[in-house]
This record gives sequence, C-alpha cells and structure tokens, in this order.
Amino acid sequence: MLEALGACIDDGLIGAWRARIEQAGARLGWLNQQIVARRHAAGVSLAITAPIDQLFLATEVNEWALCAALFEQDPIRWSELETALIAQAVETADNSAAPASTLPPTIEESAAFLRFDQLSRLESKPALRALLEAATVRGLPYVVDESDLTLGTGAGGRDFPLARLPAVAEVRWEELQDIPTALVTGSNGKTTTVRLLAALARAHGWRAGYNCTDGVYLGEEALALGDYSGPAGARMVMRDRRTQAAILETARGGILRRGIAVSQAHTAVVTNVSADHFGEYGIDDLAGLAQVKLAVASVVPANGLLVVNAADPQLRMHAEDLVRRFGRSPLLGWFTAESDQELLREHRLRGASTCGVRAGRLHLTHGGVDHDLGPIAAMPLSMEGIALYNVANMAGAALAAVALGIEPKTIATVLLQFGRDPQDNPGRMMRYEVGGVTVLIDYAHNPDGLRGFLKVADHLRSGAGRLGLLLGHAGNRKNEDIEELAQAAAEFKPDLVVVKENEAQLRGRAPGEVPRIISAALRRLGLAESALRAADSEVAAAQCALDWARPGDMLALPLHTAQARAAVAALLETRRKELD
Repeated sequence: MLEALGACIDDGLIGAWRARIEQAGARLGWLNQQIVARRHAAGVSLAITAPIDQLFLATEVNEWALCAALFEQDPIRWSELETALIAQAVETADNSAAPASTLPPTIEESAAFLRFDQLSRLESKPALRALLEAATVRGLPYVVDESDLTLGTGAGGRDFPLARLPAVAEVRWEELQDIPTALVTGSNGKTTTVRLLAALARAHGWRAGYNCTDGVYLGEEALALGDYSGPAGARMVMRDRRTQAAILETARGGILRRGIAVSQAHTAVVTNVSADHFGEYGIDDLAGLAQVKLAVASVVPANGLLVVNAADPQLRMHAEDLVRRFGRSPLLGWFTAESDQELLREHRLRGASTCGVRAGRLHLTHGGVDHDLGPIAAMPLSMEGIALYNVANMAGAALAAVALGIEPKTIATVLLQFGRDPQDNPGRMMRYEVGGVTVLIDYAHNPDGLRGFLKVADHLRSGAGRLGLLLGHAGNRKNEDIEELAQAAAEFKPDLVVVKENEAQLRGRAPGEVPRIISAALRRLGLAESALRAADSEVAAAQCALDWARPGDMLALPLHTAQARAAVAALLETRRKELD
C-alpha cells in the first residue's frame, strides 16, 4: 500500500495509476489481482495485491505506477522525480531486506518492466508458494514473516527458514496440526476479553498462549513484556510449541501496518468501535474504523464464528456487508450488555448464536440451545452489575469460547470466578481500599473507556465522598481527541484532576504538550483552578491523588503502562501497611 498525500490526486491520476498496475500485473503473471484506491482526509491509499513472494517487488511496482502517472500528467513539475527515485534507492539499498537489482529505478515503461522482471526472479520463492498452496489444500494454518514459515500452529506446528524451505513431499504433513485460535479486536475491552478467553481455555484443559497490550504469555509465564497486541506478539504465541490454544489480541495499528499474522482462526471477537486514533493510516471516522476491525473476518472460515457487538450500529451495518467485501462471510454471533434486544431475538429465530442479559442473568444461545450462565451481579468483572462494558466483554468471550468448543458449564463457572483476584485482569478495574479511600485502577485510554470507568466510580461512591481523577493521553492523538477526553472527565464533575504526563507515550509530542492541552480544555469546561494539579509522570500523579484523598473519597486512576501500574500497586500496599 502506498499513501499518496495531497490534493493533486484526482480521478484521472488514479485511473492512470490503475492502468499501469494492471499492465505490470499482466506482465508479471499476477493472477486475480486486486487494485484499490481509497480516499481519506489527507489523500489516497493506493493498494494492490501480489503473490506472497513478490511483495518487495509490489512496492516498486506501486511506486512506479504513481510516479509514471504523475510525470505523464505534468512532465515539467515532476522532471526531477526519476532522479529522486534513484537517490532513494541508493540510500536504502544497504538497509533493505529487498533483493538488490543491478538496474536503477526508471519511469520509462519498457526499462521499468525489464527491471521488474529482474526483481521478480530475484525475489521469487517457488517452494514457498508450493508449501502455502499445499497447506491451504489441507486446511492447515500457517504463519509467515520475513525470515520464517510456520506450517501448523502451536503444539502442532513446525518452523522452516525461508532460505532453506523443503519440497512439499519432504514435509511430514501428518504431524502438523491446528490449535483452537481466537482473535480479539475492538476499541475497548480487547485485553479483558483476551484474558477471560485465556482463563476459559485453561479451565477447559488447554495450555493457553495469548498476546495483549501488556505482553505475551503462556499460562502464567510471561514470554515478553510490553505492547504486543500486533503481529509480533501473535507470531510468538503461534510459534511456541507448548501452546495448545491461542488467544490473539489484534489491534488496529497492527492490522493497518502489517496485516493479520495468522492465515486462519476458528473465531474472532469485535468488541466495539469508538472515536480513537482518527487521522492515522487513512482512518478518519467510525465507518472506516469498523471496516478495519472487521478485517478479522477474512481469516475466519465460513463455518467459524465472527462475534459482533449488536449494540454497536457501525459494526451491525458493516458486518452485514462482509460477503460483498470478502466474497464470503463466517457465521455471525451477536452479543450485547443490554437487556435482550429485538435484534438478538431475530437472530436467534434464524438459528444464530447470541449472548445477552435477560432478567439480570447472562444467557448464551448456541446451536439452538439456551444456556443460563448465571446472575450478572455475581460475576466479579461486572462490579455487582455496574460495569456494563465488562458485561459486554463477558458476553463476547462466552460466544467465542463456545465456538472454540468450550462447554457452557465451564464458561459459567469461570464467569463466576474471574476477576475476584486482581491479578486475573491486571490494570483493568482493579479495586483497592486504603485508609478508607477507594482506589480504582483501569486502562481507560479513550473517551468511551473513560466514561465507562467513571460511571462505575461514580456509582460506587453513591454521592458520598469526593472524586479524584488522573488524566493523560498518548501523544499520537489529534488535539481534538485529547480535548474530547477532557470533556468526558468534566462530565463527572471531579473534585480533583491530576493532569499527568504519559511519559512513556509521548509519541512525537514535546514533554508537557499533552498536559497543557488537557488543562486548557478542563478550564474552558468550567473546572476550577483549585481542582487542577499537574504531575510529570503517572506514578507522581497517583502519589499526588493519594496525598489529597481522605476517608470516604474515590480515586479513579487510569494508568497506561505496566510499569506505572506495578509501581502504584506497590505504593498502595505500602500505604495500607503504614495505616494498619
């Protein structure tokens, strides 16, 4: 995919680009090629498909097609374009994983095609194509990256270096297997859903591997720490021979930058979409974001289950369009945290799987059979039925679990236990009582997540005591997104807001820039100067809030790194011991 930014990309230019892509594809023998031009606020995303062993070449073809179209449209303006392409090729040659060509980039068509022929021969890996075709015929999943091919997954997989691939006949196909695999994506609730699904898999008797924003885990063992919610984390899970079931957090950024790491999964959950990360990678609105999240449907087979939030209008609309988009659609399962909606009843009548709340109890319907999973208020994740977003996470996880083959009885047992121990779901709705002060810790990284978090905090304090809050944001958000987070906070009229620097998430912003935007927005929204504090780190912000609090108060602490969360948990434990 090539991002063409600016207003000069008109329909005529896109048509000329497309025609050249078709010419090059025909010359190179790329069958069933797809060519897509998608307009967005900053320009156009120009995307093409190519064989898996021609992807570096595909970037060259894409760039040439646009540059040749630009030169044809205005030769004077773009007279130096070829020189710039050559200089760029020389600059990147030593650091590139792409095959080296003796021919320099050129815009002239016949010379460009000769160069493409040479690059195609250099990059070609017939053995890779043959192995992937053989795996597909056998219904066997695979994972491939720049250096290795994995046939089968987890305990049933085997790795092969791309430089030394076997022939199809040399592979012991009978030893390779699939493992139960679920993908989880969405704007909020991904990590909670992943952890809950991993707990359900363990209760079923599988050794579950999972990746999320906190790291990569196999059972209780941390294989890597940090944000591994993209393809790198998924590959680690799928390539560990100890993994018997895989639960893969699949974030928006990873999908847009690298695609989906696995070739197939038994089920996928899309929790919701909310306004976040707009302006990145050509996604400017909820409709575009819903389409990104629903890309997981492309790796769920027709007999698999795509689990979708029925309460999300964007997901409802775009989930119904999957056949047009991908040429097929998996079975759809629908969930909601709200009382049974007409939509769920209609889907049940058509034989679909659903999960929702009826008369205060969570009901799962699968295969035409209704299963009562128990009272919502007794499930620790629901915070006595208050945290509706966690009710939604439980409903989505229940549907994915039953699609993996986990018994409803096991699901019900786990839902009545999971979340009782804070380490079941670290960093998400963790509750502490310290010297009469209630402290809640959550991720709450966008306006919708923060509103859900503060609704729980506000309910628990029941109008008594003061509300203190930490507020910060990652730097890779637009100013309007940061201001919207401040708006969400102001709606709950907090008595204290400690505006914090998310020091590990500056992401291109200068230190202090995001806190200044938040503070200015809070003042405009009517918060008194006396209610505002500032801190240069997440831990310092938590310390400030704790120093302010008195018995009966509620502190809502959104913390965004595992390191800050661990430090604050240690701080709370120290305070508790001092007060005891």
